[in-house]
Amino acid sequence: MSSTLDIMQRSLKRRYSAERRFRMYGLLSILVALLFLVFLFGSIISNGYSGFLQTRVLLPLTLSTEHFEATSGSEDITEALRAANYSGIVKDAVRDMFPHVTKRGEKRALTRLVSPGASDILRQRVMKDPELVGSSMEIWLPVDDDVDMYIKGYFDKKETATGRLSEQQAGWVDGLRADGKIKKFFNSGFFSTGDSREPELAGIGGALMGTFLTLIVTLILSFPIGVGAAVYLEEFAPKNRWTDLIEVNINNLAAVPSIVFGLLGLAVFINFFGTPRSAPITGGFVLTLMTLPTIIISSRAVLKSVPPSIREAALGVGASRVQMMFHHVLPQALPGMLTGTIIGMSQALGESAPLLMIGMVAFIVDVPAGFFDPSTVLPVQIFLWADSPERAFVEKTSAAIIVLLGFLVLMNATAIYLRKKYEKKW
Repeated sequence: MSSTLDIMQRSLKRRYSAERRFRMYGLLSILVALLFLVFLFGSIISNGYSGFLQTRVLLPLTLSTEHFEATSGSEDITEALRAANYSGIVKDAVRDMFPHVTKRGEKRALTRLVSPGASDILRQRVMKDPELVGSSMEIWLPVDDDVDMYIKGYFDKKETATGRLSEQQAGWVDGLRADGKIKKFFNSGFFSTGDSREPELAGIGGALMGTFLTLIVTLILSFPIGVGAAVYLEEFAPKNRWTDLIEVNINNLAAVPSIVFGLLGLAVFINFFGTPRSAPITGGFVLTLMTLPTIIISSRAVLKSVPPSIREAALGVGASRVQMMFHHVLPQALPGMLTGTIIGMSQALGESAPLLMIGMVAFIVDVPAGFFDPSTVLPVQIFLWADSPERAFVEKTSAAIIVLLGFLVLMNATAIYLRKKYEKKW
C-alpha cells in the first residue's frame, strides 16, 4: 500500500514538474518574441526617424533681372520665369559664401554641397511670387544627400573617405553649421512629394495617394461582393456538391500566394480587358480578388455566430427569409463583417507582390490625380528604395516603413474598437 502511494506521489510530482516547465517554456517563448519585436521596432525607428528631417542651408540670393532677361525670347513673363538659369543663381550664391575658394575643382566641389533640386525649389518660389525678381533674399534650400548624412551623424569627418563627401567639403559644412547656416527642419515634403532620384528630395506623397486610391477601389468592390457572397452561401444557397465545391475553393483561395493573383490580374485585367498598367484601378481589381476570400470567410463566421432564435423569431412573426436576413440578422452581424473587411484591407495595404506583376513598380515622380493615372503604392515604394545604392535611401526606407506600420496599427486598432463597441455577447 505504501509503495503504491509512493508511486502515485512520484507520478504527480513529475506531472506537476512537467506542467511548470511547460508554463516556463511558454513564458520564455513570449519573452523572446517580445524581445525580437522590440529589436525590430527599435532598429526601424532608430534608422528611420531622421528621414522625417531635412537638412537645409541658408543661401543669400540676388535675383537680378539679367538672369531672366537673358532667357526671355518673348514677352511671355511666365516662360521667362520658368526658363531662367536658377541653377546658376544657386551656384553663384554658394560660391559667394566662400570667396577664398578660387580653384575650378574646389568650386565644383563647393557647389555639390547643395542639392541638384534646389534650383527647382527656387523656380517654384519665384513663379509663385514674381515680385521677387530684382530683389535680394535669403532662402533655406536642401543640401546634398551626403551632406545630409554627415549632418545627421551617419558618418563623421574621419569616415568621409568612405563616402562621397571629401574632407575639404566636410570642413566647409562644419563652418556653415558653426555659423548657424545649416540646420535640420521637419521634412514636410516627405509626405507631399513623389519619388526622386535624389534621396534628399524623395517623398511618399505619390505612394500615399496611389495607396489611398487603390484601397478605395478595393473597398468599393470587395465589401459588397464579399458580404453578398457570404449571405448567399450561408443563408440561401442549397446544400449540394456545387456549393461544397465553391466553399472548398474559397477556402483554398485564402491560402494561395498573393503573387498568383498578380499573374491573374495581368492575364485578365490588363491583357484581356485592357485596363492601364500601373494604375490604381487595376491594382484595386487585383487586391479585390485577393481580399474577397478573407472577407467571405470572416463574414460567414459572423453570420453563424448570430443565434438561431433571431431567425426563428423573425420568421415566427411572418417575415420572409429576405426580410429576416436584411432586417434582423445582417444588422447584428454587420459590425463583425466590418472588422473582417478592415483586416482584409490591412492585408491588402501591406501587399506588394501582386502589384509588382501589374507594373506598379515603375518609377513615378508625379502624384496621381485619378484612378487611371500611373502610380505606385507604399509597399512597392519601400521595395524600390531598399534596392537603391545611395546610403540616404536607407533612412527613407525606414521612415516609409514607420508610416506603413502606423497605418496598419491604426486600421487594426479600428477593427478592435468596432468589435469591442458593437459586438454583442449572446
